[in-house]
Amino acid sequence: MTQLPPQHRLRLSLHNEVHARPPEPMGSPMALSHVVMACNSEQRDASRSHMAALARDHHLPAPEDGSIHMRMDFGPFKVRWELHTEFVTWTFMRSITAQGGTERDPEVALDAVPQQWFAELPGECLACLHLWVLPAKEETVMPWLRHVLHEETLVASTVADGLGEVYTDFSVHADGFSRMVLLAGGMTPRRLGRLVQCLLEIETYRMAALLGLPAAREASHVLASAERELAELAEAIRSATRNDEPMLLDRLTRLAGQVESQHAATHSRFSASAAYFELVDKRIEDIAESRLAGMQTIREFMDRRLTPARSTCAWSSRRQDALSQRVSRISNLLRTRVEIEQQQSSQALLATMNTRQGLQLQLQSTVEGLSVAAITYYIVGLVSYMAKAASHHGWPLSPEVTAAAAIPVVAGSVWWSLRRLHHRLFTSVS
Repeated sequence: MTQLPPQHRLRLSLHNEVHARPPEPMGSPMALSHVVMACNSEQRDASRSHMAALARDHHLPAPEDGSIHMRMDFGPFKVRWELHTEFVTWTFMRSITAQGGTERDPEVALDAVPQQWFAELPGECLACLHLWVLPAKEETVMPWLRHVLHEETLVASTVADGLGEVYTDFSVHADGFSRMVLLAGGMTPRRLGRLVQCLLEIETYRMAALLGLPAAREASHVLASAERELAELAEAIRSATRNDEPMLLDRLTRLAGQVESQHAATHSRFSASAAYFELVDKRIEDIAESRLAGMQTIREFMDRRLTPARSTCAWSSRRQDALSQRVSRISNLLRTRVEIEQQQSSQALLATMNTRQGLQLQLQSTVEGLSVAAITYYIVGLVSYMAKAASHHGWPLSPEVTAAAAIPVVAGSVWWSLRRLHHRLFTSVS
């Protein structure tokens, strides 16, 4: 057996990612109930425990710790449980008898599910859909469709390259569920399972994408106020004096903080909505629909009804980015103005310091001249005393003449010594 080299710790999980959430092979007739529960991190963990409780009640193995999807057959019904980033999906499936007639209430998959357990699903319901998969169109199906769906808002198209037909009204009915009917032709169980999964995901991702719409509407009010404030600040900066600049800079800083805080709070929501909108487009493309005579297709319905919400979310995101850039530009402009004024003040201060230094140098020269005279006076006095003492021992010159002769020598020596001292000091400093 070949000895493998050391394996990356994520190899198996990454390899199996392509097999995550595979479609469920199915036949017809069948009823499905699809429920999407928006959950936080605690509720997502609780949903796994909730699934484990149902399995335990039916003497089946519980989901593994850390599992993100699971399929389980409970006999009268099947459950498909999937854990997503923001929500958890529950899909309940059961076989039914063929539907027909005009007054007959449709069988739903939830009829076989424990009602108390179902009512306690963790999280908040974001979307719920009843989907019926029926054999190819029969004479009794169309009257039943008109009984199940609202005819005035009916949307329909052929799917799977003409092998099936899907009907829905995108309405919430009295039981709180949306409804969809798929008339399956000669599709294989796996292709039918893929088609059903796409239809369920269209509804799931459509609702998840629309979570960004309330945030976009709320952000528009904040952005409008911030844009007005920014326009007022830009106008005030034009005529502001130096004394006004600290106040303007404080207002601008506060505005920048408000804009960035709101941007941080909504950016992830808008990014997620954009991703969900793209998934809706992809799933609609995957079902390969074409027009039924006189009926609006799912893509046409989505383009007409979903595009305004998508544009609102996208526009709010772009508007936030543009406002953030404008605040940054005006902040840089005001800071540049303050820096220029500070540089001008610094230059004026340096000029004043240079003038003062020149005066100090002149005063220092005057003091040095006085110092030379004072030092010379004291040294000559000492020389005079020495000459008086030396005259008794044969010094030929009188003390006055000796002092007079010493004055130039002493003054020159003192002046030269001070110059040498200055030279040494300036050399060491430089």
